Amino acid sequence: MKSFPHKNQHRNPLKFSRKSTLAAATAVGGLVLAFLPLSASAAGPQAAAADTRASAAAAGLMTMYDSDTALFDGNGWWTSANAVTSLIDHMRVSGDSGYESVVSEIHDRNIDAQGGNFTNEYLDDTGWWGLAWVDAYDQTGDTKYLDTARADADHMAEYWNDQCGGGVQWNETKAYKNAITNELYLQLTAALHNRIDGDTQYLDRAKAEWNWFSGSGMINGSKMINDGLGDDCANNGQTAWTYNQGVVLGGLTELARATGDNGYLDTARELADASTTSGDITADGVLREPGEGECSGDGASFKGAYVRGLGALNSRLDDHPYTGWLDRNADAAYANDRTDQDIYGSHWNGPLTSSNHSCQHSALDLLNAATQK
Repeated sequence: MKSFPHKNQHRNPLKFSRKSTLAAATAVGGLVLAFLPLSASAAGPQAAAADTRASAAAAGLMTMYDSDTALFDGNGWWTSANAVTSLIDHMRVSGDSGYESVVSEIHDRNIDAQGGNFTNEYLDDTGWWGLAWVDAYDQTGDTKYLDTARADADHMAEYWNDQCGGGVQWNETKAYKNAITNELYLQLTAALHNRIDGDTQYLDRAKAEWNWFSGSGMINGSKMINDGLGDDCANNGQTAWTYNQGVVLGGLTELARATGDNGYLDTARELADASTTSGDITADGVLREPGEGECSGDGASFKGAYVRGLGALNSRLDDHPYTGWLDRNADAAYANDRTDQDIYGSHWNGPLTSSNHSCQHSALDLLNAATQK
């Protein structure tokens, strides 16, 4: 079966190397934090309020920031986009703007990297960065971020084509149409419309994206979204990763705001009801990636993207129907998947075995989502 799972290598992105310790000492603001062998904290979920937990997780994420590259864990690219998004979201929900200088440094020092303006051959990478810069614009009001987000959306638009009736392809040189690239494009274009006075172009693109995506067949009969389309332009039946179920929720939330049509929220609720109860990606009510492994590779960032989208939808809906689900997951991760230094792993229901910036930002995304109501 033809598959283009992820960009770093053609392999299962969740087949991770096992690590039992995090051996790192990192200076943050002049304070050196040393991390001991990983062991779950004995403190229960009542030990801290949700916003305090999130603040501690954000500080933990910053210990993984590499000031030499202005990225996380050395040179993580699209995963660093997710990490910076989690920091920005934390500033929004906490009211603490203390990471704005870091966000600016990441932007300014990497804007000429790879293809420039945070583009490269992978269109989904570009989408993650574009959304990060929309978030940064919301936080700071600095139009440099909005300009970069527009450049990213315009770059993605160049790779919309008629194969399988429409959609943005995954890679500049590979015509594969996958879910995540198109969900990111949906959210980015709708978000730009919501922030640019007088826009019609990005709204038209967002509507065209959803019209195509919703009819593409990637949403299966269980209201779960598979990886993409096969050569026959039918659902390829590949793994329904958590992020495929989450980014679409953020996209539909933005599209509802853009159009005033709450039917998009109804559709998002149907998808969220399916994914929050699916045995394919939950166990005992706690989110779990299919084939979940350790903190390495692409897959460790997926759950963060899921809860970020779910949190955005939950905040928009008047009855906040997913608050209990988010709280339960946050309590599980805090109790079972955290060191005493608030470093998180990949298994929110335990055991804690390893960490990196992808697992850490995913936990911060979860705590952010549980904090915002």
